[in-house]
Amino acid sequence: METLRVRSGAQLIPAACFALLILLGAARGDGQPPPAWTDSFGARLEALALLQTLNADLLSHDSATLTLDRWCETHHLASPAHIVAERMTGVEKPPTREQRQLLGVGEAEPIRYRRVRLACGDHVLSEADNWYVPARLTPEMNHALETTDIAFGRAVQPLHFQRRTLSAKLLWSPLPQGWEMAATAPDSGGSPLKIPAAVLEHRAVLTLPDGAPFSEVVETYTSEILAFPQPPQP
Repeated sequence: METLRVRSGAQLIPAACFALLILLGAARGDGQPPPAWTDSFGARLEALALLQTLNADLLSHDSATLTLDRWCETHHLASPAHIVAERMTGVEKPPTREQRQLLGVGEAEPIRYRRVRLACGDHVLSEADNWYVPARLTPEMNHALETTDIAFGRAVQPLHFQRRTLSAKLLWSPLPQGWEMAATAPDSGGSPLKIPAAVLEHRAVLTLPDGAPFSEVVETYTSEILAFPQPPQP
């Protein structure tokens, strides 16, 4: 598991992002699932560039939901390209003492927990755990979060919140550590590329314009972010 360096203020431009190697936005075509990516050095390099591109986009914007909206549209994952949340009920994760300190609330003040899947069409792009302080939201926002499947970022968008990333981790590195110093490029002979279920994790705190924190979120991004045809290689 590779930990990415995060600069205060959630601004990160990944070193050697390789974005110029990528031709983004390949069309889905006839609506059928795209063929599996071929396991080759070029494909792994493209996958790494895409993960780093998404990571940088998430780190440089306050709303992960809106970032995934753009990712969904750019890569033609669904039509219309719109992120929909699926609220997972029956799951409880009480806040820890450290989380209460992070959110600046005492032991007696309520903190609510919410877990959702964020999907673009048939593709679940992320799962998010969210702890939030209802007293710092409007009654309308609290009602929507408790009774509907609205994505948290959409529900609280009128607050003009800011996002401060606490950690960002690559859960899967397409290329092995030290690949750039190897005598030969890694290649598995053209077999399908095996992408694990979880590829990227972000932990962040959302704050009001006055700096008051009101939510901590842990987002786990899935292999479905790459559920489009493999970009053509030079």
